[in-house]
Amino acid sequence: MAQTGSVIVTGGASGIGFAVAEDLLRQGWRVVVVDLLAENLSRAGAALSAHGDGVRLQQADIADEPRVEALVARIAATFGPLKGVVNCAGIARDVPALETSVALFRKILDVNLIGTFLVAREAAKAMKETGGGSIVNIASISGLKGNLGRSAYGASKGGVVMLTRILAVELAPFGIRVNDVAPGPVETPLVRELLTPETRAGWMRTVPLRRTAAPDEICGAVAFLLDEARSSYVTGQTIAVDGGFTAGGLIGL
Repeated sequence: MAQTGSVIVTGGASGIGFAVAEDLLRQGWRVVVVDLLAENLSRAGAALSAHGDGVRLQQADIADEPRVEALVARIAATFGPLKGVVNCAGIARDVPALETSVALFRKILDVNLIGTFLVAREAAKAMKETGGGSIVNIASISGLKGNLGRSAYGASKGGVVMLTRILAVELAPFGIRVNDVAPGPVETPLVRELLTPETRAGWMRTVPLRRTAAPDEICGAVAFLLDEARSSYVTGQTIAVDGGFTAGGLIGL
């Protein structure tokens, strides 16, 4: 069934973002893929070329306020109405807290938290004028549980969870719903770079389903939250797509 608007997917040229963009295009959404890296956008454009003018590619640093303001305004004016946003762009490092520099902490906050806020804020301004929409922020189970090596990343994603709840309350009068999806370990290029054999084994001992997720296993939750017909009364919520990690207690003996 064709949807009646456009969706911005940040970090949409690789990993979870690309899987989400591809899934939404199949559902009939018009999708704007936003990414920082030109080479990723080039590969994504080739892979999504069958969708023709239903997809647009935009290079942008989501932590750059003037760039985000101009980008969202242009999308709303020329590719709208803007009805959805998926804030998927993010960076991560596994570094013990005592070895984490302030510069690294700030860099991760800039992209993961401030970038999410900027895109959501500007999208909400556009949605307010066209009857509402849905914002889905990609958080993480590291924003819900105290995972080793994730002081900066976990703090940024915990911030995304609280930001989601506050935006949901403030934007509800305008018909704008805001939710977040908190993935567990997902087989993306970023995660493969982060996980050592030891940390991967640790995850496999702790995740009840005993495996990582494929990127497209995150798409269903995102699509549900964007779909007004299916989730019109859902806002301010976190959906953990984590193989049971956040529900887990003692696993095995």
